[in-house]
Amino acid sequence: MEVITHPTPRTVDEVFTDFRGRRAGLIKALTTDMVKFYQTCDPEKENLCLYGLPNETWEVNLPVEEVPPELPEPALGINFARDGMQEKDWVSLVAVHSDSWLLSVAFYFGARFGFGKNERKKLFQMINELPTIFEIVTGNAKQSKDLSGNNNTSSKSKSNGLKVPKMSSPPPKEEDESEDEDEDDEQGAVCGACGDSDGTDEFWICCDACEKWFHGKCVKITPAKAEHIKHYKCPSCSNKRARP
Repeated sequence: MEVITHPTPRTVDEVFTDFRGRRAGLIKALTTDMVKFYQTCDPEKENLCLYGLPNETWEVNLPVEEVPPELPEPALGINFARDGMQEKDWVSLVAVHSDSWLLSVAFYFGARFGFGKNERKKLFQMINELPTIFEIVTGNAKQSKDLSGNNNTSSKSKSNGLKVPKMSSPPPKEEDESEDEDEDDEQGAVCGACGDSDGTDEFWICCDACEKWFHGKCVKITPAKAEHIKHYKCPSCSNKRARP
């Protein structure tokens, strides 16, 4: 793999600039350069990775040989899955892994250069203002932005959770609300399957029938699979409907 030297980001603003550049390159690969990217990911080749570079370009290449690598590595072997699934699903899968990789690189720099709590919070807030690559390639970027703008309303509101449930996590509770409202928000963020309120960074899905939120892993629904579900019913609601 050809090594291209880029300045190492050391501050929050520099790390965010690096994140934004890599993100722009990955978006190009999965949108405007899609034909070239698809052809490059030949399943007959060895394990390939999609890299986004700080200069807003991308490349598909073999993983670095250095162990451990200087930076976190992207998902390995994306080319092997190309012909085994529909193109749209494959691109969505690559997008999800690309989002995860971007975050891991950004917070690797944060850990390496000793970012404190406030610096990490600032970095995440800056990153969170941007739609994810997955949202962009699936056409849900605008909807997700509208959803995040309504987080000050009840988590059980139909306008908040049911229009785009497959791309979202439960709305976070507002710190400045009353105790009763905090309790309602906290309840809205509890997984209906495992009862756990953790995992806000994980994929969640909302049942269109009972309006309860679930960890995707708890109900065996992946982001790619959720893309093809127009109206999701959790296992409990599905069983109720099946009864005579």
